[in-house]
Amino acid sequence: MTSNDSFQDAQIRVLLADDHRMVVDMFQLFLRDTAKMDVRAAASLDEAAQILQEEGSFDVVLLDLNMPGMNGVNGLKRAMRLNDGKPVAILTGNATPRMMQEIMALGAAGIVLKTTPLRSLANAIRFMHAGEQYLPMELVQMVQSGTQNPARGNLSSKEMDVLTHLAEGLSNKEIANELQIAEATVKMHVTRICRKFSANNRTRAVILAKELGLV
Repeated sequence: MTSNDSFQDAQIRVLLADDHRMVVDMFQLFLRDTAKMDVRAAASLDEAAQILQEEGSFDVVLLDLNMPGMNGVNGLKRAMRLNDGKPVAILTGNATPRMMQEIMALGAAGIVLKTTPLRSLANAIRFMHAGEQYLPMELVQMVQSGTQNPARGNLSSKEMDVLTHLAEGLSNKEIANELQIAEATVKMHVTRICRKFSANNRTRAVILAKELGLV
């Protein structure tokens, strides 16, 4: 076994705190079954804090920036104290350059976007577990370009129209009627939207879009 294999296969204890149950279930299932990590979940900062107090520190803690109890970066500071100096990172759908700078300046292990592909999520956790700070290229480019939301710029105006109707629960046929385009064209747009969000279905794409404040 190479040292790289050992690095990837070592069991990492992860505490994932997010109040969006579907996001947590999806991430937890992948990290546990595919990435072979030991994952505990919490739905609020208080619940995460209780787990840390009862079970001790975790190798990596991921906190949803907007879940109950966070109060901006105050929740991050609290979790960092409770995790005894081990990596604590922020999980978010939308980070402004100012917020990013504040989070990283406090010594967070990184910022992980909720649009991150699952395999990349596992790699980000391993990276932070190794003692490095993680920041996805999308956020680096966002700071450099001065834009506020990396996902918005990736969607065409027509894709945004389709996404808006998807969020309203409309079917492809209903969206086609609303936008006066062919149903096959709607299907094509839905496929592209899912691909850009690294979502395996339209439901997850809408969830992620809502996290990003796009709809």
